[in-house]
Amino acid sequence: MSLTLRDRFTGSLVGQCVGDALGFVVEGYTAQICARYVDTELKAGKAGARGRPPYEFGQYTDDSQLTRELLESMVKRDGFDPEDYAMRIAALFRDNRIVGRGRTTEDAARQLINGARWDEAGVPAPAAGNGSAMRAAPVGLVYRDDPEKMIAIAHDQGRITHADPRCSAGAVAIAGAVSIAVSGVAPEARTVAPMLAGWVEPFDAAFADAIRQLADYSELPPDDAFSLISHAGWEPETQVSFDGIAPFVVPSVLWSLYAVFRTPGDYWETVCTAIAAGGDVDTTAAMAGAISGAYLGIGAIPADLASRLNDNGGWTVSDLTRLAESAAEKF
Repeated sequence: MSLTLRDRFTGSLVGQCVGDALGFVVEGYTAQICARYVDTELKAGKAGARGRPPYEFGQYTDDSQLTRELLESMVKRDGFDPEDYAMRIAALFRDNRIVGRGRTTEDAARQLINGARWDEAGVPAPAAGNGSAMRAAPVGLVYRDDPEKMIAIAHDQGRITHADPRCSAGAVAIAGAVSIAVSGVAPEARTVAPMLAGWVEPFDAAFADAIRQLADYSELPPDDAFSLISHAGWEPETQVSFDGIAPFVVPSVLWSLYAVFRTPGDYWETVCTAIAAGGDVDTTAAMAGAISGAYLGIGAIPADLASRLNDNGGWTVSDLTRLAESAAEKF
Protein backbone atom coordinates (compact mmCIF):
# COMPACT_ATOMS: atom_id res chain seq x y z
CA MET A 1 0.00 0.00 0.00
CA SER A 2 1.70 3.18 -1.18
CA LEU A 3 0.46 5.96 1.07
CA THR A 4 2.16 9.09 2.28
CA LEU A 5 2.35 10.07 5.91
CA ARG A 6 -0.04 12.92 5.09
CA ASP A 7 -2.56 10.38 3.76
CA ARG A 8 -2.35 8.38 6.96
CA PHE A 9 -2.44 11.30 9.41
CA THR A 10 -5.43 12.77 7.60
CA GLY A 11 -7.07 9.36 7.36
CA SER A 12 -6.75 8.86 11.09
CA LEU A 13 -8.14 12.24 12.15
CA VAL A 14 -10.93 12.40 9.56
CA GLY A 15 -11.61 8.68 9.97
CA GLN A 16 -12.14 9.20 13.68
CA CYS A 17 -14.45 12.18 13.14
CA VAL A 18 -16.60 10.36 10.56
CA GLY A 19 -16.92 7.31 12.81
CA ASP A 20 -17.81 9.58 15.70
CA ALA A 21 -20.43 11.49 13.71
CA LEU A 22 -22.01 8.27 12.44
CA GLY A 23 -22.13 6.79 15.92
CA PHE A 24 -23.43 9.99 17.51
CA VAL A 25 -26.75 9.50 15.69
CA VAL A 26 -27.48 6.44 17.87
CA GLU A 27 -25.15 6.98 20.84
CA GLY A 28 -26.49 5.20 23.94
CA TYR A 29 -29.13 3.26 22.02
CA THR A 30 -29.69 -0.47 22.41
CA ALA A 31 -27.85 -3.08 20.41
CA GLN A 32 -31.06 -3.88 18.52
CA ILE A 33 -31.61 -0.27 17.45
CA CYS A 34 -27.97 0.23 16.49
CA ALA A 35 -27.86 -2.97 14.46
CA ARG A 36 -31.00 -1.87 12.61
CA TYR A 37 -29.41 1.55 11.96
CA VAL A 38 -26.38 -0.15 10.44
CA ASP A 39 -28.44 -2.50 8.26
CA THR A 40 -31.18 -0.15 7.09
CA GLU A 41 -29.23 3.11 6.86
CA LEU A 42 -25.44 2.76 6.83
CA LYS A 43 -25.35 -0.31 4.61
CA ALA A 44 -28.35 0.76 2.55
CA GLY A 45 -26.82 3.92 1.13
CA LYS A 46 -28.59 6.23 3.60
CA ALA A 47 -25.65 7.18 5.82
CA GLY A 48 -25.91 10.80 6.86
CA ALA A 49 -29.64 10.98 6.23
CA ARG A 50 -30.24 12.12 9.79
CA GLY A 51 -28.33 13.63 12.64
CA ARG A 52 -29.02 13.89 16.34
CA PRO A 53 -31.21 16.87 17.22
CA PRO A 54 -30.44 19.67 17.61
CA TYR A 55 -27.45 18.76 15.40
CA GLU A 56 -27.60 17.81 11.73
CA PHE A 57 -25.38 14.99 10.52
CA GLY A 58 -21.70 15.86 10.57
CA GLN A 59 -21.36 17.12 14.12
CA TYR A 60 -18.77 15.08 16.01
CA THR A 61 -18.58 14.79 19.77
CA ASP A 62 -16.16 15.25 22.65
CA ASP A 63 -14.23 12.18 21.47
CA SER A 64 -13.01 14.00 18.39
CA GLN A 65 -13.04 17.51 19.85
CA LEU A 66 -10.51 16.40 22.47
CA THR A 67 -8.52 14.43 19.89
CA ARG A 68 -8.31 17.44 17.60
CA GLU A 69 -7.23 19.69 20.47
CA LEU A 70 -4.48 17.23 21.42
CA LEU A 71 -3.12 17.12 17.89
CA GLU A 72 -3.30 20.90 17.51
CA SER A 73 -1.54 21.36 20.84
CA MET A 74 1.28 19.05 19.76
CA VAL A 75 1.69 20.88 16.46
CA LYS A 76 1.81 24.30 18.11
CA ARG A 77 4.00 23.22 21.05
CA ASP A 78 6.35 20.98 19.02
CA GLY A 79 5.29 17.90 20.96
CA PHE A 80 3.21 17.04 23.99
CA ASP A 81 2.83 19.87 26.49
CA PRO A 82 0.56 18.69 29.33
CA GLU A 83 -0.12 22.19 30.63
CA ASP A 84 -1.22 23.43 27.21
CA TYR A 85 -3.42 20.41 26.62
CA ALA A 86 -4.98 20.68 30.08
CA MET A 87 -5.78 24.31 29.33
CA ARG A 88 -7.49 23.27 26.10
CA ILE A 89 -9.58 20.63 27.87
CA ALA A 90 -10.65 23.19 30.46
CA ALA A 91 -11.52 25.75 27.78
CA LEU A 92 -13.86 23.40 25.93
CA PHE A 93 -15.89 22.95 29.09
CA ARG A 94 -15.58 26.50 30.40
CA ASP A 95 -16.84 27.91 27.10
CA ASN A 96 -19.58 25.27 26.85
CA ARG A 97 -18.29 24.07 23.48
CA ILE A 98 -18.12 20.40 24.45
CA VAL A 99 -20.61 18.04 22.77
CA GLY A 100 -21.71 14.88 24.59
CA ARG A 101 -19.58 15.47 27.67
CA GLY A 102 -18.29 12.58 29.76
CA ARG A 103 -18.81 12.85 33.51
CA THR A 104 -15.26 12.04 34.56
CA THR A 105 -13.69 14.38 32.03
CA GLU A 106 -16.06 17.14 33.09
CA ASP A 107 -15.21 16.61 36.77
CA ALA A 108 -11.51 16.90 35.97
CA ALA A 109 -12.10 19.93 33.74
CA ARG A 110 -13.85 21.68 36.62
CA GLN A 111 -10.81 21.01 38.78
CA LEU A 112 -8.59 22.52 36.09
CA ILE A 113 -10.85 25.55 35.74
CA ASN A 114 -10.60 26.05 39.50
CA GLY A 115 -6.80 26.10 39.34
CA ALA A 116 -5.70 22.49 39.79
CA ARG A 117 -2.41 21.47 38.18
CA TRP A 118 -2.61 19.17 35.16
CA ASP A 119 -1.24 16.27 37.20
CA GLU A 120 -3.63 16.83 40.12
CA ALA A 121 -7.01 17.02 38.36
CA GLY A 122 -7.45 13.40 37.26
CA VAL A 123 -10.37 11.53 38.82
CA PRO A 124 -9.11 8.45 40.71
CA ALA A 125 -10.36 4.86 40.59
CA PRO A 126 -12.91 3.41 40.40
CA ALA A 127 -13.84 5.96 37.71
CA ALA A 128 -12.69 4.08 34.60
CA GLY A 129 -14.45 5.53 31.59
CA ASN A 130 -12.99 5.62 28.09
CA GLY A 131 -12.34 9.38 27.97
CA SER A 132 -8.56 9.06 27.96
CA ALA A 133 -8.52 6.32 25.31
CA MET A 134 -10.93 7.98 22.88
CA ARG A 135 -8.55 10.91 22.33
CA ALA A 136 -5.22 9.04 22.28
CA ALA A 137 -4.83 8.50 18.52
CA PRO A 138 -2.60 11.56 17.92
CA VAL A 139 -0.05 10.17 20.37
CA GLY A 140 0.33 7.12 18.14
CA LEU A 141 0.67 9.30 15.05
CA VAL A 142 3.31 11.63 16.44
CA TYR A 143 5.36 9.12 18.45
CA ARG A 144 5.02 6.16 16.08
CA ASP A 145 8.79 5.56 15.98
CA ASP A 146 9.38 5.75 19.73
CA PRO A 147 7.25 3.20 21.62
CA GLU A 148 8.67 4.15 25.01
CA LYS A 149 7.76 7.80 24.55
CA MET A 150 4.43 6.90 22.99
CA ILE A 151 3.50 4.86 26.06
CA ALA A 152 4.59 7.57 28.50
CA ILE A 153 2.69 10.31 26.69
CA ALA A 154 -0.46 8.23 26.21
CA HIS A 155 -0.40 7.78 29.98
CA ASP A 156 0.29 11.45 30.73
CA GLN A 157 -2.35 12.90 28.41
CA GLY A 158 -4.85 10.49 29.94
CA ARG A 159 -4.13 11.15 33.59
CA ILE A 160 -5.00 14.82 33.17
CA THR A 161 -8.60 13.62 33.53
CA HIS A 162 -8.48 9.88 34.37
CA ALA A 163 -6.19 8.61 37.14
CA ASP A 164 -7.34 4.97 37.13
CA PRO A 165 -4.52 2.82 35.65
CA ARG A 166 -7.05 0.97 33.50
CA CYS A 167 -7.68 4.26 31.71
CA SER A 168 -3.97 4.65 31.02
CA ALA A 169 -3.95 1.07 29.74
CA GLY A 170 -6.77 1.87 27.33
CA ALA A 171 -5.06 5.02 26.09
CA VAL A 172 -1.83 3.10 25.48
CA ALA A 173 -3.74 0.40 23.57
CA ILE A 174 -5.39 2.89 21.20
CA ALA A 175 -2.26 5.01 20.73
CA GLY A 176 -0.25 1.84 20.19
CA ALA A 177 -2.66 0.47 17.59
CA VAL A 178 -2.53 3.78 15.70
CA SER A 179 1.28 3.85 15.87
CA ILE A 180 1.42 0.41 14.27
CA ALA A 181 -1.20 1.24 11.65
CA VAL A 182 0.34 4.56 10.61
CA SER A 183 3.64 2.76 10.08
CA GLY A 184 1.94 0.64 7.41
CA VAL A 185 1.66 -2.61 9.36
CA ALA A 186 -1.72 -4.25 8.82
CA PRO A 187 -3.76 -4.13 12.05
CA GLU A 188 -4.31 -7.88 12.25
CA ALA A 189 -4.98 -9.49 15.60
CA ARG A 190 -2.38 -12.28 15.54
CA THR A 191 0.39 -9.75 14.93
CA VAL A 192 -0.79 -6.65 16.73
CA ALA A 193 -2.64 -7.89 19.83
CA PRO A 194 0.49 -9.36 21.49
CA MET A 195 2.39 -6.12 20.90
CA LEU A 196 -0.37 -4.02 22.41
CA ALA A 197 -0.70 -6.37 25.36
CA GLY A 198 2.99 -6.01 26.14
CA TRP A 199 2.70 -2.22 26.15
CA VAL A 200 -0.44 -2.30 28.32
CA GLU A 201 0.82 -4.87 30.85
CA PRO A 202 2.63 -2.42 33.20
CA PHE A 203 -0.61 -0.49 33.70
CA ASP A 204 -3.08 -3.36 34.07
CA ALA A 205 -2.23 -7.03 33.64
CA ALA A 206 -5.85 -8.18 33.34
CA PHE A 207 -6.49 -5.66 30.56
CA ALA A 208 -3.37 -6.90 28.78
CA ASP A 209 -4.62 -10.49 29.01
CA ALA A 210 -7.96 -9.46 27.52
CA ILE A 211 -6.17 -7.82 24.58
CA ARG A 212 -4.19 -11.03 23.99
CA GLN A 213 -7.48 -12.93 23.77
CA LEU A 214 -8.51 -10.76 20.83
CA ALA A 215 -6.23 -12.91 18.70
CA ASP A 216 -8.88 -15.61 19.10
CA TYR A 217 -11.94 -13.40 19.44
CA SER A 218 -11.26 -11.69 16.12
CA GLU A 219 -12.08 -14.95 14.35
CA LEU A 220 -15.52 -15.10 15.94
CA PRO A 221 -18.63 -13.56 14.39
CA PRO A 222 -19.73 -10.31 16.06
CA ASP A 223 -22.56 -11.81 18.12
CA ASP A 224 -20.24 -14.38 19.69
CA ALA A 225 -17.44 -11.87 20.22
CA PHE A 226 -19.85 -9.40 21.78
CA SER A 227 -20.93 -11.85 24.48
CA LEU A 228 -17.30 -12.14 25.59
CA ILE A 229 -16.07 -8.59 25.09
CA SER A 230 -19.05 -6.74 26.56
CA HIS A 231 -18.43 -8.40 29.94
CA ALA A 232 -14.65 -8.01 29.95
CA GLY A 233 -13.07 -6.20 32.86
CA TRP A 234 -16.09 -6.21 35.15
CA GLU A 235 -15.75 -7.68 38.62
CA PRO A 236 -17.28 -11.20 38.80
CA GLU A 237 -19.97 -10.06 41.23
CA THR A 238 -20.97 -7.09 39.05
CA GLN A 239 -24.33 -7.39 37.33
CA VAL A 240 -23.78 -6.05 33.82
CA SER A 241 -27.12 -4.74 32.58
CA PHE A 242 -25.89 -2.27 29.95
CA ASP A 243 -27.45 -3.00 26.55
CA GLY A 244 -24.47 -2.70 24.23
CA ILE A 245 -20.87 -1.72 24.86
CA ALA A 246 -20.63 0.33 28.05
CA PRO A 247 -18.45 3.47 28.29
CA PHE A 248 -16.24 1.47 30.68
CA VAL A 249 -12.74 1.63 29.19
CA VAL A 250 -12.05 -2.12 29.03
CA PRO A 251 -14.92 -3.39 26.82
CA SER A 252 -15.07 -0.23 24.71
CA VAL A 253 -11.38 -0.39 23.80
CA LEU A 254 -11.58 -4.13 23.21
CA TRP A 255 -14.63 -3.77 20.94
CA SER A 256 -12.95 -1.02 18.94
CA LEU A 257 -9.89 -3.19 18.43
CA TYR A 258 -12.08 -6.18 17.55
CA ALA A 259 -13.84 -4.11 14.88
CA VAL A 260 -10.50 -3.20 13.30
CA PHE A 261 -9.05 -6.71 13.59
CA ARG A 262 -12.21 -8.19 12.07
CA THR A 263 -11.86 -6.22 8.80
CA PRO A 264 -8.42 -4.57 8.74
CA GLY A 265 -8.68 -3.65 5.07
CA ASP A 266 -12.16 -2.12 5.12
CA TYR A 267 -12.84 1.16 6.93
CA TRP A 268 -16.59 1.07 6.33
CA GLU A 269 -17.10 -2.45 7.64
CA THR A 270 -14.93 -1.64 10.65
CA VAL A 271 -17.04 1.37 11.60
CA CYS A 272 -20.28 -0.53 10.99
CA THR A 273 -19.12 -3.32 13.29
CA ALA A 274 -18.19 -0.81 15.97
CA ILE A 275 -21.65 0.79 15.84
CA ALA A 276 -23.82 -2.33 15.46
CA ALA A 277 -23.04 -3.51 18.99
CA GLY A 278 -24.94 -0.62 20.54
CA GLY A 279 -24.12 1.45 23.59
CA ASP A 280 -21.29 3.98 23.53
CA VAL A 281 -21.02 3.76 19.77
CA ASP A 282 -19.77 7.25 18.98
CA THR A 283 -16.67 6.36 20.98
CA THR A 284 -16.16 2.83 19.69
CA ALA A 285 -16.58 4.03 16.10
CA ALA A 286 -14.26 6.99 16.73
CA MET A 287 -11.46 4.81 18.12
CA ALA A 288 -11.90 2.14 15.45
CA GLY A 289 -12.09 4.81 12.74
CA ALA A 290 -8.86 6.44 13.90
CA ILE A 291 -6.95 3.16 13.71
CA SER A 292 -8.45 2.08 10.40
CA GLY A 293 -7.90 5.51 8.86
CA ALA A 294 -4.26 5.54 9.97
CA TYR A 295 -3.69 2.30 8.07
CA LEU A 296 -5.88 2.81 5.00
CA GLY A 297 -5.46 6.56 4.57
CA ILE A 298 -7.85 9.35 3.69
CA GLY A 299 -8.87 7.65 0.45
CA ALA A 300 -10.71 4.97 2.41
CA ILE A 301 -12.98 7.49 4.17
CA PRO A 302 -16.29 8.22 2.37
CA ALA A 303 -15.70 11.71 0.97
CA ASP A 304 -19.37 12.66 0.91
CA LEU A 305 -19.67 12.04 4.64
CA ALA A 306 -16.32 13.67 5.45
CA SER A 307 -17.41 16.79 3.56
CA ARG A 308 -20.20 17.33 6.09
CA LEU A 309 -18.03 17.18 9.21
CA ASN A 310 -18.14 20.19 11.49
CA ASP A 311 -17.99 21.26 15.11
CA ASN A 312 -20.81 23.71 15.74
CA GLY A 313 -20.29 25.03 12.23
CA GLY A 314 -16.50 25.26 12.43
CA TRP A 315 -13.61 22.84 12.18
CA THR A 316 -14.76 21.36 8.88
CA VAL A 317 -12.96 18.65 6.94
CA SER A 318 -10.76 21.29 5.31
CA ASP A 319 -9.63 22.51 8.72
CA LEU A 320 -9.08 18.99 9.98
CA THR A 321 -7.10 18.14 6.86
CA ARG A 322 -4.86 21.18 7.28
CA LEU A 323 -4.17 20.24 10.88
CA ALA A 324 -3.38 16.62 10.03
CA GLU A 325 -1.11 17.61 7.15
CA SER A 326 0.72 20.13 9.35
CA ALA A 327 1.29 17.39 11.91
CA ALA A 328 2.56 14.98 9.25
CA GLU A 329 5.03 17.58 7.98
CA LYS A 330 6.25 18.50 11.46
CA PHE A 331 6.58 15.00 12.89
